[in-house]
Amino acid sequence: MTFQEKVRTGMPLCGAHVHVCDVIPTEIFASLGYDYIWIDMEHTTLSPEQVHHHIIAARNEGSAAVVRVPVHDLTITKRIMEIGPDGIVFPMVHDAKEAEELLSWTLYPPSGARGCGPKAAVRYGIDNEPDFYRNGHKKTCRFIQIEQKSAVDDIERIASISYIDGCVLGLLDLSGSRNALGDMYTTDNLSLAKHVADTMKKHGKTAGISTGATDTETLTMLHNMGINMISAGADFEYVVKLGRQTKELMKKIQGGKK
Repeated sequence: MTFQEKVRTGMPLCGAHVHVCDVIPTEIFASLGYDYIWIDMEHTTLSPEQVHHHIIAARNEGSAAVVRVPVHDLTITKRIMEIGPDGIVFPMVHDAKEAEELLSWTLYPPSGARGCGPKAAVRYGIDNEPDFYRNGHKKTCRFIQIEQKSAVDDIERIASISYIDGCVLGLLDLSGSRNALGDMYTTDNLSLAKHVADTMKKHGKTAGISTGATDTETLTMLHNMGINMISAGADFEYVVKLGRQTKELMKKIQGGKK
């Protein structure tokens, strides 16, 4: 099955976040068997060229590549689409109207307003470019990130948009949009997240989440909420976590200070 087919059938999918410029973490995660690699441009210094290298690394090891682009950035979105990722994530979406505008950047007329000029997406002309304009461009998964209370309030209309394959919850920013930044796992925040997941499922679409959590309790809770696409943990976090743990162990053994 293609990545899009897995997304559209609601299969359980696990992903890992990549933030650093070097592609080695992507190669490692993909070799470990993650379904997809979340390549983040919103909160990192990654350039389109570096993203391209991550996409190649992911695919070489059998994982899909999903790119989160910066907020409302037409230029970056266009460049990333020309590379041909398996999925694209639009963060900080406020309502259905904004979602429709962002999606239009990824679709050719008459479905959208995307300009013609694919490069790696058609393997530089090895693939049939006219067919890509007709059908191929629709094979990229399109995700809207739900991290604003206004988007939750408009989730029925968002879920009804035809070219959205799924929504990805961002619990931290969602709590911030409620003036309760940091209260990610409170009853109020989780009830909003559950409403989003239920609505997406009702419309036959994927419910996802981006989280730094890697513990059994939290990931099990998110899965049991009906979230089938979970992006968990990140390259730098794994380095910090095990690096700190090993350093403290060595200091303890050596009788030194932490």
